[in-house]
Amino acid sequence: MDGREAALARVIAWGVAAVSLVAVVLAFLIQTRLPEAWRPSIPATPDHAAGLAFPLVGAFVVARRPRLVVGWLMCAGGLFAALSVIAAMLMLHAAGTGAMDAAGLLRIAAGTAWAFGGGILAVLVPLLSPDGRLPSPGWRAHVVVSMTVFAALAFLLAVRPKPGPGVPRRPAVMPNPLKIEALAPVHHQLYEAAYLAMEVCVVVALIALATRFRKGDPATRRQIAWPLVTFAVYIVFLLLGDDYWAPAVLWTGLIPVAVMVSVLRYRLFGIDTVISRAFVAAGLIAAVSGVYFGVGAVSSLLVAGYHQVAGLAAALFAGAFFQPMRRALQRAVDRLMYGPVGDPRLLAERLTQEVRRADPAEALGVVVEVVRDGLAVDGAAVRVTGGLSVESGDIGAAPREISLVWHGEPVGHLLIGRPGARRFAAAHDERVIATLLPYVADVAHATRMAADLQRSRERILAAREEERRRLRRDLHDGLGQTLGAMAMTINIARISIKRAPSTADDLLKDLHNGMEAVTGDIRELVYGLRPPALDDLGLARAVRQLAETTLARADETGTAVEVVVDGELGDLPAAVEVAAYRIAQEAVTNVRRHARASTVMIALVREAGRLVVSVEDDGVGLRPDVRAGVGTSSMRERAAELGGSCVVTSRPGGGTLVEARLPTTALMGEQGHAVRGPVASARE
Repeated sequence: MDGREAALARVIAWGVAAVSLVAVVLAFLIQTRLPEAWRPSIPATPDHAAGLAFPLVGAFVVARRPRLVVGWLMCAGGLFAALSVIAAMLMLHAAGTGAMDAAGLLRIAAGTAWAFGGGILAVLVPLLSPDGRLPSPGWRAHVVVSMTVFAALAFLLAVRPKPGPGVPRRPAVMPNPLKIEALAPVHHQLYEAAYLAMEVCVVVALIALATRFRKGDPATRRQIAWPLVTFAVYIVFLLLGDDYWAPAVLWTGLIPVAVMVSVLRYRLFGIDTVISRAFVAAGLIAAVSGVYFGVGAVSSLLVAGYHQVAGLAAALFAGAFFQPMRRALQRAVDRLMYGPVGDPRLLAERLTQEVRRADPAEALGVVVEVVRDGLAVDGAAVRVTGGLSVESGDIGAAPREISLVWHGEPVGHLLIGRPGARRFAAAHDERVIATLLPYVADVAHATRMAADLQRSRERILAAREEERRRLRRDLHDGLGQTLGAMAMTINIARISIKRAPSTADDLLKDLHNGMEAVTGDIRELVYGLRPPALDDLGLARAVRQLAETTLARADETGTAVEVVVDGELGDLPAAVEVAAYRIAQEAVTNVRRHARASTVMIALVREAGRLVVSVEDDGVGLRPDVRAGVGTSSMRERAAELGGSCVVTSRPGGGTLVEARLPTTALMGEQGHAVRGPVASARE
């Protein structure tokens, strides 16, 4: 369809909508002026709503998809409904003014328009929704049968010889120029049979829509859910009769909107949310009412004469049952509507089982797959703090980002992509997210810890090999060559001691100096493995000596040192002693280099299961743009290697605080004594 044809189609569709709107409005105006005796028993019928809503929505559909036959059917069916309404009101007006012949002709017009409008809207629209094609070629027979039935209804209305038993009695009988007197004995029976056949045709059309829903893919099912539910509820009102005219009128106005959502796939709004909440609300009302009245009745029997007590007991029991009942109903509806993935608890159980069966390295990938399936999105991803990221599917350019928090500590983010073809309602998604989020955070935290542990092991292994290389180089190039030279000197001195004692004496002096050099080299090697001051002075005095010696090199600053000790430090594990000493050493060195502080306080506090080392100064503090250097990273890594933490922060009043928390319990031997021995430092 080219642009001119599309424009013409829009003009025609909106023209039909305008005519229908004017017809229904005029019908209401005419109805207000009818004589009391000729006024309808009910103020509005579903035809009023159909004449208003279907043409307007149909024109909207035609304006966007001119070739789609469903939009034209909505316009045509709505127009017939509007003509039926205006013809009926004109009929009553003519009869009220005495123009009975005109009223008889208008009655035939109203019945014919009603029959054609009903056939189009109640049969053809459901059969052809949402794509304008029948579910299968076999349904053509139903179209033929249905149109024949509605045509028979129109014919029987047109040739009615006399009003039937169900027709409201009026002050006068309108003449029928097309009546067939021969049908008078059987006309009512024929009309009842045709009306029943019409109802069957409407129900079969709904079955066709349900069949299309059952056989469709997830996207088609969600597309058809809207018209399927609205047509089903309308048929219920149709079968209930005129006593339910008010909800039938209101509901009829919703049907074209549902069809529009279906055929245009306009965001496919969450009909399942509406259904879910309706079921839950109805179940809650029934359950709470049953509990309330049941408990009230029992209480009134047991406590006769005290209706206030009965009412209070009933209210308390109903309130106690409300929340558990709501959760149970919600789970049941989710299972009913969404299947195995509908119950968030089942998803959580599945996630737990999948993680248990998966390899630890693949656990995060399993979590992402379960989340993606549970939310029915195109993609999902988990980005763990530290750089690790696992993605499944396509999360798109702007995914929804949700923080993962493990016991108050941010561990990463969950990224959720666009809703997929099997998109669920937003309320269901939020229930799934709220249920699965703690599990995702747990796995993300475990994955991050495993990655940190692996990196720590790799760093320790690399540091150990570097330490071995350094020791080999120092022993080979330093001690090895020095001892080799000393051996040669001893041989030369032994040979020269008799022939040239003075030369031998000089050689022995050189040998003595070499021995002192060897002693110094060995001392440096030993200090690199473990500071001797720890064994000579203990941790507290070693740290005090370290701070005083380090800060004495900056006499111009006038830095005062205070060391505070709280708790017993004598039985600390060797690894903890070395880590505490090195962290304090690095912190004090940073104070000397950068802080320009006048006071430094070092605290060594032994708490239950850990040692807290803090170095606090009153210097310039950390700059806002400062980045962690090698020294700061070294302190954090030393603490992390023991399973602890090290934090460097600025004090509110100025200055810097370095606080390291080092666990001690895990490093104690079976008898509760510190495991001591040479500890190879990864940094020395």
